[in-house]
Amino acid sequence: MKRLFCILLLAASACRNEQPSTATQAPPQQQAATSAAQRDPHSYSNPDQVRVEHIALDLGVDFAKKQLSGTATLRIRNEANANTLVLDTNGLTIRRVTIGNAPVQHRLGAADPIFGSRLEIPIRPDTQSVTIDYATSPEARALQWLEPSMTAGKKHPFLLSQSQAILARTWVPCQDTPGVRFTYDATIRVPRTLLAVMSAENPQARNEEGVYQFRMPQPVPSYLLALAVGDLEFRPFDTRTGVYAEPEVIERAAFEFADTPKMMQAAERLYGPYRWGRYDLLVLPPSFPYGGMENPRLTFLTPTVLAGDRSLVALIAHELAHSWSGNLVTNATWSDFWLNEGFTTYFEHRITEALYGREYSEMLWLLDVREAQDEIEALPPGDEHLYVNLAGRDPDEAPSIVYEKGALFLRLLEETAGRERWDQFLRAYFEKFAFQPMTTPIFVNHLKTALPDVVQKVNIDQWIHGPGLPPNAPKPQSEAFARVEQQAKTFAAGGSAAAIEGERWSSHERVHFIQSLPALPPARMAELDARFRFSESGNSEVLSAWLEKSIDARYKEAYPAIERFLTSQGRRKFLRPIYEKLVKNPEDLAFARRVYARARNTYHPVSQATIDSILK
Repeated sequence: MKRLFCILLLAASACRNEQPSTATQAPPQQQAATSAAQRDPHSYSNPDQVRVEHIALDLGVDFAKKQLSGTATLRIRNEANANTLVLDTNGLTIRRVTIGNAPVQHRLGAADPIFGSRLEIPIRPDTQSVTIDYATSPEARALQWLEPSMTAGKKHPFLLSQSQAILARTWVPCQDTPGVRFTYDATIRVPRTLLAVMSAENPQARNEEGVYQFRMPQPVPSYLLALAVGDLEFRPFDTRTGVYAEPEVIERAAFEFADTPKMMQAAERLYGPYRWGRYDLLVLPPSFPYGGMENPRLTFLTPTVLAGDRSLVALIAHELAHSWSGNLVTNATWSDFWLNEGFTTYFEHRITEALYGREYSEMLWLLDVREAQDEIEALPPGDEHLYVNLAGRDPDEAPSIVYEKGALFLRLLEETAGRERWDQFLRAYFEKFAFQPMTTPIFVNHLKTALPDVVQKVNIDQWIHGPGLPPNAPKPQSEAFARVEQQAKTFAAGGSAAAIEGERWSSHERVHFIQSLPALPPARMAELDARFRFSESGNSEVLSAWLEKSIDARYKEAYPAIERFLTSQGRRKFLRPIYEKLVKNPEDLAFARRVYARARNTYHPVSQATIDSILK
């Protein structure tokens, strides 16, 4: 099996040109460790010849034009004596390129609908920096310009960015690949009534000029460039953590995420010191397409986690965990995406177990396993692997199975090695490869060197390059869920809703109860709704599970709740499965199209692209 695995890795590597990968600020011995990193098929850039080390932004924010405009000055290292710097752009208007004070003749290539255009800039061997004067398009996919009506306060506009996976190039000319890291600083000019924040050292209050200075001293990949501008207030949790939100939301947010400092302490006890200075949260308007985005120093969050009872804070544990797995040690290409998300999902479970106990964590594990099993059934061959070859595809199409399957793989390694030994391995891994890109072959080789006896007991190739969940996948156990499943079985067999002992169920138990129900007639769904008022739940996870089950049952009384849910938030995790179920029935398809026509302009472009595809 070892020989077959090596052959597969060599075959995967042969599909790309090799490039040296030297992480900014990484010591020489660490640079050597990543020298086999693969060339990123999603980037036009040439970091194997010229590498961007620092970006200085000077940008004005124009809400009327829906445009960022100004300059990006790139400090470069040209170790190959190349005569051309190649950058990624998408929809940018390049007004001028200068080296020193002299303009140079740049070349902008033809536009690809996914990858944008290559920007070629002539340089000399001694060129140290390049300045690009540019403006973004109002249609820039990374930027969402929200009208006041789309915010909590309804008075001020809001701007948010989402650079992952390859959308940074729609607002900054850069080497838009996770294999390149750079430091950055920025001057951002905004209307005086608003506050600007970035994935950097941030202000905590507005100033009178509306001009904000930012600095990110640790090197980051381009997908972690982030900007938000809005009517924001700040509340500290302690000296290292706090939360930003609109004034109408800030008190709810401060209550909901009050355990953030405890999570920080638990994470550091597990896998070493937090390396980014502060860890703050930003609660965005509801159109944000993801649960959270792990932008360094400032996690971007959906308001759908504001349940009022701190029941959905596992999302904070996930985004915090990215400060080690993803932000600190980063997938070198998007085909290696599992090295970010599988590790982070595993780490999230360890944080929640440390804070809330094993039973709580096991419930979350089981929900993840069910989600993985459901997704695997719908995925085409190859997409259920951990390593997914995304060359030629939009990396936003990366299947989310890598989250749960990757986490289960790491749990298997933990159970095989023993927790204490496994934790020592991970702690050393984050330290050794800090601020560097990581590939699947490099990780596997490191694992073989550090834990050879564990590798002999685990079929790594089957996990990384094989379909589905292998037979040796860990099987989480939850007594609470076993009781919930029995209640669901009893009700489905004709039992009374009044007899269900669910008053003290956690939100996870409610979700599991709903998902454990078989197909029911509408009248039986109505009994449950009258008992638990699922259609009115303020917990987005419970509500989403119930609405999906309601579509399966054709429970029409829930359809007003479906419309409210689809038009009040834009989180793709919730939107996609509901729209996918609605298109299966002609009557529901007409309903879905009517709702989407009303909601589409409130969704982020990432969510729009997903739902457009479903409703074609």
